Amino acid sequence: MRRDGWLLQQLPMGMTDDDFFVRFVSIFQEVASTLLEDADTIEHIVDPTVTPVPMLAWLGAWLGVSWLDGSLPEATQRRAVRSLGEALAWRGTRRGLTTILEAVTGGPVILTETGGVRRHQDDPASSPFVRIQVASTGWLDDSDFVRLVRDELPVSVAFQVEVAGRRIWPSASA
Repeated sequence: MRRDGWLLQQLPMGMTDDDFFVRFVSIFQEVASTLLEDADTIEHIVDPTVTPVPMLAWLGAWLGVSWLDGSLPEATQRRAVRSLGEALAWRGTRRGLTTILEAVTGGPVILTETGGVRRHQDDPASSPFVRIQVASTGWLDDSDFVRLVRDELPVSVAFQVEVAGRRIWPSASA
């Protein structure tokens, strides 16, 4: 926090006697104060817990997510962006997918997978497969939820999504 008159107080003593000059410098002080206040709070712009609501969608896009809806409740948007940031380092892993899906659905996610760590000689007998079970898709419709899962899983992984016991991917008709 800067004191009032911070720029004027830096002027040599003789210059502060001229009323016109003091008013002239005050204009620059006002502009500079606004810029400095913005610079002082820049760290809060990227903090999802305190950033202004319009910045949340921008933060989500910056993290590579286009599905964050600005019409969602503020708490939901903040939780989603915070979870996305936490999951970024774990993208493409069980932990990353679980973190993101729990943020979207607001509930637990059951993930069953065939993956694991193996020596090169012990290649798996089948292709990687992930089964995802959730109670709801949260604010996303079924197709957007499947698109989210597809974006978060490695390309080589086949998957199945069940919502409240109903299989939505691959579709039952496929």
